[in-house]
Formats: sequence, C-alpha cells, structure tokens
Amino acid sequence: MRTLRIASIALAAIASALTLALPAHAADKVRVGKSVGTAWTFTPLDVGAHEGIFAKYGIDLEIAAFSGDAKLQQGLLSNSLEFGLGSGPSMAFAVKGAPIVAVASFANEPRNIGVTVGANSAIKAVADLKGKMMAISTTGSLTEWLTKRIGTAEGWGADAIRPVAIGDAVQQTAAMRAGQVDALMGAMENGYQLEERHEGRIIVSMDKYVPHFVTHVIFARKDLVASNPDEVKRFLQGFFGSLQWIKDHKKESIAIVEPVLHESPAVIEKTYDNQMPMMVLDGQFDAQGLELIKQSYVDLGTLPEKPKDEQMLTRQFLPVRP
Repeated sequence: MRTLRIASIALAAIASALTLALPAHAADKVRVGKSVGTAWTFTPLDVGAHEGIFAKYGIDLEIAAFSGDAKLQQGLLSNSLEFGLGSGPSMAFAVKGAPIVAVASFANEPRNIGVTVGANSAIKAVADLKGKMMAISTTGSLTEWLTKRIGTAEGWGADAIRPVAIGDAVQQTAAMRAGQVDALMGAMENGYQLEERHEGRIIVSMDKYVPHFVTHVIFARKDLVASNPDEVKRFLQGFFGSLQWIKDHKKESIAIVEPVLHESPAVIEKTYDNQMPMMVLDGQFDAQGLELIKQSYVDLGTLPEKPKDEQMLTRQFLPVRP
C-alpha cells in the first residue's frame, strides 16, 4: 500500500511538471471595430482589454475606430475585422446580402444620442429645428433615421430637417462651428463636453422620440460564425463580462475611459449615469425595438419591406453568460 502511495505521488509530480513545461495557449487575435471612436457605449472594449477580461476568455483585442456605420461595414466586408460595434439600422446590410450578421444587442433606447446646437444658436427648442440642416454621421445611419424621426413625430414630415452627412463627432462639431450646419445629431457625451466648455447646448435626447429601439449591436462575419463559433462565444463573453464590470465599477471605469474619450471625469460621469440604463447585459434583442428597426428600413427607403429576424441576426449565442 505504501508503495502504491509513493507511486501515485511520483506520477502526480511528473504530471505537474509536464503541465508546467507546456507552453500557454496563445490568445486568439481578434480585430474589432467601433463605428465611431468617441462613444461611451463602445468602451466595454477598452475597459475589458485594460482589465484583462477578454484575455480571461482567450481573446487578444485589436481595436479600430471608424467614422460611421458605412465605414465599419466596409471594414467587415474587406475581412479587416472579425467583429464590429455598430447601430441597429446597419443590420440592413445583412438583409441586402452582406456576409455579416448581428450576434447580440447591447443597447436599447437611444439615450446616448441627442441634438446639440451652438451655445449662441437661435435654436432654443425642438420646434426651432424645422427647416434647419442637421449634421449626421453617414447616409443610411441611425443618426439620419433619428433626424427624420423628429420631423415625423412633430408632424412636419420626415424631410422637414435636412440631414447632412459629415462624419464623426469632431467633424460634425467643426461643421457646426463653421456655420455649415445648424445642429448635430450625435453622441450625448459630445454635447455634454460642449456644454462644459460653454460652446454648445443639448436640445433633446432621442429616447424621447424612440422609447423602444435596438440602438447598438455586435456584428460578426458569417464565415466566422460558421467556422469558429467558439471564438464568437468567447468574444461575447468578454464583451458582456466587461459591461458587467463597468456596471459594478463606476469610478474605476470612468478613469479607464477618460484618455480614450478625451473628456473630463465630470462629463464621463454624467454620460455613465445617463446611458448605463440603456445597456443590455445579456445580448438579448428587444422585440419592440426590433419591430421599430424594421420599420426604420422602410422609412429610410433602405428596404422595400420589413425583413425577417433570421435575415439580419442570430440568437445562436444568446443569452450571453460571462
């Protein structure tokens, strides 16, 4: 019996030594894009990378920022990215045949988007926007649809406010300062920042007009979903694990994203408090929001009719459980 115990201990020691001698499995290099680089809603990527949350799931992130949904989709189509964080309306690309699919939702009503004007603008309320020019990111984007949504909701007609495709928040703000547009439809945090500098005023947050929506989704290339579903699952676990960490660590997450967003802690805290309630912690798609998304495609003339869910998204990985 004593001999057997000694042999067992010896075998265990050998097995342990062999395990230590084996090289650690390298994390999968994953390229992911943000449709814009200055949105707080996209910072789970930065926080998760900083805190090693993605690494916990064997994911090594390479993060890129684009100047709108259309540019992000180009990155996905060119195989420059495996994943992309974009807007719900961009799911129309999948319906039209693009080899991408939405694998999760992570933000519902668009509390993160609003209308901002210059500090000295004659525009004081939503009613003053009729007939004005609104800076948006790109044609066919969520910001264009939201601009049309105001006109429709106010009874002016979808084209009462003229959208002008400008690009990201920096470009939109520059255009507004130069008088090329009257207002901008963009990130609330940009509006908060302009208010802090006494350079702008927020007129309205768009959740007033759209209480149910699918504002942001995670896209993946269809070939990746088919060939490596485990990588998709692990990426989603990293993302939603990061989002939960942000929810549980407000102060720490604000400090991490400050150099990413180039905003003051006060602005980021205001953004956090405003936008955290819209975030989805398990990736599930809101049913009412999806119906409105489908209607937005028809409203924008993007699609002739409402698509079916399976044409633009998959629930294969839902709910996500980090």
